[in-house]
Amino acid sequence: MTKKLSMGAIELIKEYLPRAVENGQDIEAREAMVNAIFLGGMSFNNAGLGYVHSMAHQLGAVYNLPHGVCCAMILPIIERENAKRVPAAFRDVAKALGLDIAGKTDEECADYAIEQIEELSAKVGIPKKLIELDIKEEDFDFEYLSKNALIDACAPGNQFMPTLEETIAFYKELF
Repeated sequence: MTKKLSMGAIELIKEYLPRAVENGQDIEAREAMVNAIFLGGMSFNNAGLGYVHSMAHQLGAVYNLPHGVCCAMILPIIERENAKRVPAAFRDVAKALGLDIAGKTDEECADYAIEQIEELSAKVGIPKKLIELDIKEEDFDFEYLSKNALIDACAPGNQFMPTLEETIAFYKELF
């Protein structure tokens, strides 16, 4: 049930988020996004969250950044790591994002899913780097944010538990 809910949310987001961002008066797109939020919320209420949220919580708390923007920036970084460990987990995601998965390897599905996530983020104006949000690398306390991400309540929900050094490297990818 949880997987069906999350895949339904992904399908709606892929189709309707760009429309909702482009035209805030597009009621059909906005309604579809409300439904996607509902499905996603039901899904993560059952399954929990993961390290994307753990890292995003720190950025939001320290730099007062929107949680959704932080999650979107971090998502491809963590998903690339998840894909190294459990590429099969991306088959359904790739399908929900439009790939005909018949005959595709798990790795091809993971690559496609992450590529689609990055394209969607670019289409709706998500920054790729923290400097775009006026956060300078020399002012960034990598260790502090990383230590807090590791103890965040969402961290255990991830496919793997990163080390402090890995978390620092993940944050460095945002610069």
